[in-house]
Amino acid sequence: MTRSFPLLAAALLLPLAGCGFGGKAPAELLTLSAAATRPAAQPRTAGQGNVITVTSPTLPRAISTNRVAVYVGPTSIQYLKEGTWADKPNELFRQLLSETVAARSGWVVVDPSVYTQVQGVVLGGQLLEFGYDPARGDAVVLFEASLARPQQAVTTNRFEARVPVAAADGVSVARALNQASNQVAAQVADWVG
Repeated sequence: MTRSFPLLAAALLLPLAGCGFGGKAPAELLTLSAAATRPAAQPRTAGQGNVITVTSPTLPRAISTNRVAVYVGPTSIQYLKEGTWADKPNELFRQLLSETVAARSGWVVVDPSVYTQVQGVVLGGQLLEFGYDPARGDAVVLFEASLARPQQAVTTNRFEARVPVAAADGVSVARALNQASNQVAAQVADWVG
């Protein structure tokens, strides 16, 4: 009996050996980077109610993935074969938007995990489109922003940017999406002002 247990365990693990626990890793992961950043070692201070928290925007299920969306038609989405995001698009966009708002405005931006302790303005919304539009040959970012101020009405505004894509590959699309994301983030930061 003691001899058969290691053989049985090996036999049970054999089908998993080829899958590599998640498949082959991508050659590179794509991400976004903010064009406007706050300089280091320049602290800001704000009292309660004078801070802003940027929350992760919600996503339609079709783009709630680490794959790069391709809008092949008004009712059809595919994904680029060689494009994988380092995180979901809404979290990458949130980080870029937070950095841009902090750099372009006087707001003190706090991380969402701190929001339970600090009360202030909340910037959120929905990332409606985030991908490549092959019919127009451009990357598109469409963001429906919402701004909630304590004890005031919620205000919404829609922002869109389109940037031409050099080639329909992951790196080129990611570059264009990064540029479009920065354009949208700058518009939002100016709106929040």
